[in-house]
Amino acid sequence: MEIRSLHVDEREAALALIWETFLRFEAPDYVPEGVRAFRAFIDAPEQIDALEFFGAFQEGELLGVLATSERRKHICCFFVAAAHQRRGIGRKLWEHLLANSKNDLFTVHSSPYAVPVYHKLGFVDTDAERVEDGIRYTPMKYTR
Repeated sequence: MEIRSLHVDEREAALALIWETFLRFEAPDYVPEGVRAFRAFIDAPEQIDALEFFGAFQEGELLGVLATSERRKHICCFFVAAAHQRRGIGRKLWEHLLANSKNDLFTVHSSPYAVPVYHKLGFVDTDAERVEDGIRYTPMKYTR
């Protein structure tokens, strides 16, 4: 498996993977306003262009995506394709970020679905679940 930064021309495939995975695993926990807000986020070029994307590839197939902001401090999107979940791909993406960042503190607004995943990676909740624009999330942090 290869973990690397995505090229600009690979973002369309990354966003498609993010949307498909979001619809399957996260959208059921959201009201329609939240689904629309998430779609608006990934459709906004100025927001997407501000992110740094990493991808997990096997034999040229994109299996997972991790996108960060704030110089790799905040995780904005972290998705593994449904057919490839529970195979350690997310952990490898996370370990790649850790190995390629000098940050001591990382943050994320975790969807309800991903809270147990982030706990396994060593994140802790920093507050109770919140809802903004219909998007449910738990603020979390990881300290090295």
